[in-house]
Amino acid sequence: VNMASTAVSNAWTSQDKSDSKSDIDKAKLVIENNNDEEAIYDSSLLLGLDLIQGHGVFNPPLSVLNPGDGLRLRPLQLDDYSSGFLQLLGQLTKVGEISEEQWGERFRGMKRKEGTYFITVLEDIHTNQVVGAATLVVEQKFIHGCSQVGRVEDVVVSDKYRGRQLGKLMVSVAIIMAKKLDCYKVTLNCTDQMTKFYNGLGFKCEDGDANFMVIRL
Repeated sequence: VNMASTAVSNAWTSQDKSDSKSDIDKAKLVIENNNDEEAIYDSSLLLGLDLIQGHGVFNPPLSVLNPGDGLRLRPLQLDDYSSGFLQLLGQLTKVGEISEEQWGERFRGMKRKEGTYFITVLEDIHTNQVVGAATLVVEQKFIHGCSQVGRVEDVVVSDKYRGRQLGKLMVSVAIIMAKKLDCYKVTLNCTDQMTKFYNGLGFKCEDGDANFMVIRL
């Protein structure tokens, strides 16, 4: 990991509570040390995301800069191949055997589609492992004045970290980020068991348009 990547990581830590810097100072540090080559999206996009803008209620309070003791929020990075990201996705669905070469090709391919893939992860700063993730995919449209739609996918929190409002945090960050990116709506698919959870974050089934259909290929 290069020094720029390390600086980005250090900027987002909530571990050192004795640090006298304000949130604004920390945010400036993120901008100064953002490593565009390593991150799936520019980390400065996380600046200004206020959880109050969403529907989720957090007790105790959480924020983007302080997502919980020993945790940091940041964009997915190229070196997360060795940080447990794929293993975390395995708690959600089948991942398969992915080589580091395949990982690098897919990561760079997604990154080249600028403005489309926004994968945010939650890292345990003590173990340097990814313990939470959510993907926001932005789809450009001709309708609604050439607007765009956000789609939330692949939301997962490690089973060892559940019960800490982290799933709610990851979804809320994706929703608020979509708003910041001027999406006119945000969609997702979920199981029947998860409907109540997502209702609490502002999602609802629309009358006459609540069918999810799929062809598995």
